[in-house]
Amino acid sequence: MKNTRKTHLVGTIPAESPRGAMQWALSQLGDSLDMVPDGETHRPDWVLHIVEELRTHPDFELTRDGDWSDYSKTPMFRVRRGHTLRGDDIKLGIEAAFRDSYPIYRELAVAHGRSELPFQVGVPCDLDVAMFALGPARALRHRRAFTDATLGEIRAIHAEAGDQVVFQIEVPAELVFVASVPRFIQPAVAGYLARGIAGLARQAPEGARFGIHLCVGDLQHRALARMRDSGPLVRLANAIAAKWPAGRPLEFVHAPFSAAVEPPPVNPRWYRPLAGLRLPTTTRFIAGCAHERQDLAAQVHVRNLIERMVGRQVDIATSCGLGRRDPAAADSAMRRTAELASSPAATVRESDG
Repeated sequence: MKNTRKTHLVGTIPAESPRGAMQWALSQLGDSLDMVPDGETHRPDWVLHIVEELRTHPDFELTRDGDWSDYSKTPMFRVRRGHTLRGDDIKLGIEAAFRDSYPIYRELAVAHGRSELPFQVGVPCDLDVAMFALGPARALRHRRAFTDATLGEIRAIHAEAGDQVVFQIEVPAELVFVASVPRFIQPAVAGYLARGIAGLARQAPEGARFGIHLCVGDLQHRALARMRDSGPLVRLANAIAAKWPAGRPLEFVHAPFSAAVEPPPVNPRWYRPLAGLRLPTTTRFIAGCAHERQDLAAQVHVRNLIERMVGRQVDIATSCGLGRRDPAAADSAMRRTAELASSPAATVRESDG
């Protein structure tokens, strides 16, 4: 099989500026890079800055303080009594970051001879932002405002950049939910959550390009959940693909095989559910298996297991963004991503163990 694997950067890069992050990505990954993120240097801790800004928002009041040192120590808010929350009242900062970074991307892509590369814009899923800000019950009650805020920023970006942008929808809460319930109800939970994710794309402009980043969390470089096997990510990915709207290309689904600081499992049984993955042939599957704390031989073994179970070549990434690593570790992870993309596939069938 000819090696055609691409590399993917989930988003955050521990650089001092978008220019530095994009220069780093283009130089390190070269022709294998599938699209260019700006490093999200304005939000290295994902939605932390969005939630923190609610401290001074007139529509919100703090119900529990927190310093983000752990998943149980995050600030929590509620909508003030008598206030009606609207999408226009919530600023996510996605459009503002795009306007700062997009001209730099265009300059650097041309300078590196990669003007065909799309610009990647990370978009936290509306439900996930609402849950981190308000908690599960209030998030469901006020989700519409977060949906409208997210769509407003997607529409503004698409109006300016069109199909030069790929929106990466980031959905840790949904995968954690699916992984946390008994296996027999996981398909139903995955279907319910997938409707919301696909609905976000359905309300976006026709022609807008999307990818999905499944995640199990990376706060303080620690995962929020552990999966007993790859079944939950398969069920959620299949449900999203089945409900995905026409006219909004689903470019890729990225799935985590590492759990933040923990490298991916090496036991073949963990990967067996991947045989049930059902993505369109036009949708790339990106394996978030690259990890600098596992030796290359084990990493190639994991990649080969994934490809054998999925039945096709996959693209390579880390499980989440690199923003919670120091620069040296991030560089090692980026190099490992490139190594796994370029290493040849196994020539001998590996044991199922």
